[in-house]
Amino acid sequence: MSLHRHNPADLSPPTGFSHAVTATGTRLVFLAGQTSLDRDGKVTGETLPEQFETALGNLMAALRHAGGSPADLARVTVYTTDVAAYRRHAHELGRIWHRLASRDYPAMAVIGVVRLWDEQALVEVDGFAVVD
Repeated sequence: MSLHRHNPADLSPPTGFSHAVTATGTRLVFLAGQTSLDRDGKVTGETLPEQFETALGNLMAALRHAGGSPADLARVTVYTTDVAAYRRHAHELGRIWHRLASRDYPAMAVIGVVRLWDEQALVEVDGFAVVD
């Protein structure tokens, strides 16, 4: 499997994402949206960073179970009920990302939403990976 991140010099420097990712491999793994649900199906964490850490951890667990690793992520979308809070906590969220998913960023987007499936959820993360 091979991922190549493209960050052209004529675009704004990417911070916490790659502008484009090309991937070659044998399997696509589509990762369902993950929130901060615990094993009992209850939303955990009061703050956006707390919920982001659990949601990203849940996404990584699903990816590992499918035979992948963080380096295999080609695309991730983050949905949040509070984009302003996401921006305020960007550095902390970046540290969480580095710890759980490395410094190899996939193509990413952050999308503001009115609410998520679980009313207490502040953030949801989904994506896809290319694995051998």
